[in-house]
Amino acid sequence: MAEKKAEQYYTPPPKLGKWEGFRIFLWNSETHQFLGRTGASWAKILLFYVLFYSGLIGFFIAMIAVFYQTIDLRIPKWQQDKSLIGNNPGLGFRPMPPESNVESTLIWYRGNDENNYKYWTDELDKFLAVYKNPGIIPGDGKSTVHCDYDNYPGDKVCYVDPKEWRTCSSELQYSYPRSAPCIFLKLNKIYNWIPEYYNETNSLPDKMPSDLQTHIKNIQNPHELNTVWVSCEGENPADVENIGPIQYIPRRGFPGYFFPFTNKEGYLSPLVAVWFERPTTGVLINIECKAWAHNIIHDRAERRGSVHFELMVD
Repeated sequence: MAEKKAEQYYTPPPKLGKWEGFRIFLWNSETHQFLGRTGASWAKILLFYVLFYSGLIGFFIAMIAVFYQTIDLRIPKWQQDKSLIGNNPGLGFRPMPPESNVESTLIWYRGNDENNYKYWTDELDKFLAVYKNPGIIPGDGKSTVHCDYDNYPGDKVCYVDPKEWRTCSSELQYSYPRSAPCIFLKLNKIYNWIPEYYNETNSLPDKMPSDLQTHIKNIQNPHELNTVWVSCEGENPADVENIGPIQYIPRRGFPGYFFPFTNKEGYLSPLVAVWFERPTTGVLINIECKAWAHNIIHDRAERRGSVHFELMVD
């Protein structure tokens, strides 16, 4: 009679406490496993991830290298009408309202309260800091030169002199304490855009303000006609009545020697400070400023060629 094979039964593992189970999970001396894996298993998985991420990093480095071969960090690939910016510059103004009211274009302050108008003068100080400390000594022969209508910069850039702002200087707090604020205008930069100037005074558009037309016609030096002109007016009859006299400092436009913008190191956009000498106090004044050249089209809805803001001085 054949012997019966001994029956083998599954023996469940011994019950362990929480701490004992965790200790064995950390290091099992019987199987030489650390965190549930042997040394060989850990080596294999570590090698896999090293190779995987090395390949991934190498792929992205290769793609970035190929991408940088197709672009120039100084010259945009798509320019003017082929770009999203287009070839019709807009105007910007400073100071801007607080970020908490980002959609607002209202400049509102009390001229007899320093704590009230300090925000606006501080914002102008921040914006103009780069003009006051450009990091390059003017006229040092390196990259910045003093320009005029008979002296274009060539391969250098023109110096913007803060001393020319006079009444609109930081030393006078931009005339805000006098209830006669200065608003700075800048033309948005478009790479390689060249203005088409009003070189012939008989070609001035009918919609150009009459005082600006008179100013252009009275210019003696024909080179000074190479300017992108600026005008600011009240939008409505009541605004025209309340806006008061205006001065443009240091001149009534952006000189042609600042164009075209080609992203040269040290380039700073020209500025026009609009000084509102005696705006009616306690009244909201709607103001629209425009830049003028043959190839600047004004579109209020698209904010092209012009800028709108409100001014209220209490």
